[in-house]
Amino acid sequence: MIAKQAILAGHICLDVTPDLSAVPEGQFQHLFQPGRLVRAGGIRLSTGGSVPNTGLSMHRLGVPVRLIGKIGDDLFGQALQDIISVEGPHLADDLVIDLTLLTSFTIIINPPGFDRTFVHHPGANDTFYASDLPRGILQGADLFHFGYPPLMRSIYRGEGAELVSILQRARRAGLTTSLDYTLPDPSSPAGMVDWLAILANTLPLVDLFVPSIEELLFLLNRETYDRLHQDAAKAIIDAVEPDLLSELSETILGYGVKALLVKLGHRGIYLRTAAESLWQKGGRGLDGLDDSWHNREIWVPAYHASVLATTGAGDAAIAGFLAGILQGSSPETALQVAAAAGAVSVETSDVYSGLMPLEVLCARINQGWDSLPLDLEEHGWRWAQTLGLWEK
Repeated sequence: MIAKQAILAGHICLDVTPDLSAVPEGQFQHLFQPGRLVRAGGIRLSTGGSVPNTGLSMHRLGVPVRLIGKIGDDLFGQALQDIISVEGPHLADDLVIDLTLLTSFTIIINPPGFDRTFVHHPGANDTFYASDLPRGILQGADLFHFGYPPLMRSIYRGEGAELVSILQRARRAGLTTSLDYTLPDPSSPAGMVDWLAILANTLPLVDLFVPSIEELLFLLNRETYDRLHQDAAKAIIDAVEPDLLSELSETILGYGVKALLVKLGHRGIYLRTAAESLWQKGGRGLDGLDDSWHNREIWVPAYHASVLATTGAGDAAIAGFLAGILQGSSPETALQVAAAAGAVSVETSDVYSGLMPLEVLCARINQGWDSLPLDLEEHGWRWAQTLGLWEK
């Protein structure tokens, strides 16, 4: 068990997934018509959102966690509490229950032969405020991770003023701060806000920023995101060149962020860290990290995995990275643990059930875990054979 404690706050919802595997491949759009009955094989209820996905993944890795999300006093809220309590009877104790609001849910339509479609209700997430964070909880923790501002109206409106208050509260309590995003729907109110202004207001209060490459591009360079997104021949993950990633990371570090982790799916995980001067004040979660964390640029390939489901793999990867930091690992080890946690996650139908204590996961890495091909030599990167990663 890792000694340092983490608080996971932000977005939480119940995922409702009907089993449509019996629908003939490619036929769902013809069957899903007014007046038609589409037979489902059953239904699966699972946790969704940053709070349970990253939080329960960290719990499985051996990190003491407290989960703070806002739910309603309804059947979906009770279902979330029941699912979370299976992982640990105490883990649902800090959820905020609002008697006047509904619990957030997502209905996931995933028929054979089609991309998934999501029907989402934000529910109580839209009214999450700094006042929902008890000061006593903050005093007893070392790291504060907040996830999914684009899915929480109270967090992104007013150029992120509420998120600023939340991060300030964590900082004043001496915690290391970590922030994760999700991709906004471009046509939604969240897709139309000034995210550059929100980043300018909030990132100076963030120690660890952990977006995906799609999220990073959307937030920093909407024009490039839109152009790459419209290119049907190539996914954004494959289209982004290392030089663009370095350029984006320079911008993020310029806000005062100490470490930027970028999730790149099958292309692995990228890490860029700030110079020593910025690491002097980073909260209790960073205590014990040595100077190997200063001024680094590292890229670890993804590990081979038998992919069953990819939903939430990025949250599991973040959990691995944060667990490595709280254990006092080197940046190389923390990044490998992140990649390994993401790989284990895709091998199961949910986000966290396949994860194991950190020392067991590290043992699997050290036994020789094949990685997916990744060649960065022509872009000026060096392959570190003994570590199994690229560095610059």
